[in-house]
Amino acid sequence: QVQLVESGGGSVEAGGSLNLTCVISGYPYRVDCMAWFRQLPDKGREAVATIDHLESTYYTDSVKGRFTISKDSDKNTLYLQMDSLKPEDSAMYYCATADDRVYCVHPQVYDFGSWGQGTQVTVSS
Repeated sequence: QVQLVESGGGSVEAGGSLNLTCVISGYPYRVDCMAWFRQLPDKGREAVATIDHLESTYYTDSVKGRFTISKDSDKNTLYLQMDSLKPEDSAMYYCATADDRVYCVHPQVYDFGSWGQGTQVTVSS
């Protein structure tokens, strides 16, 4: 069975950095699209960044230049390096996978079939 396990969240001051990790297991075939989403209480999930199996990336405007998504295919691990963190980045962060790289281009929650349990990021001002 497919399993995604995130780690690396925590509490930092504004301007600090965190590196999130998502270990993916149980996939019977290549993962074509991997993503990080985030969610605030009482709000929907928004896509933060995606990376496909050809290493093309997408970033939401608010994190461009500050966040970097990457993957290690040999280790089936997804990363999100977050620098210059702001209080508005505070949220629960989830990793997710989709079965086609087309979903990485304009990521929508309903296109991603497998999700991790989330890791909390809190940025204080």
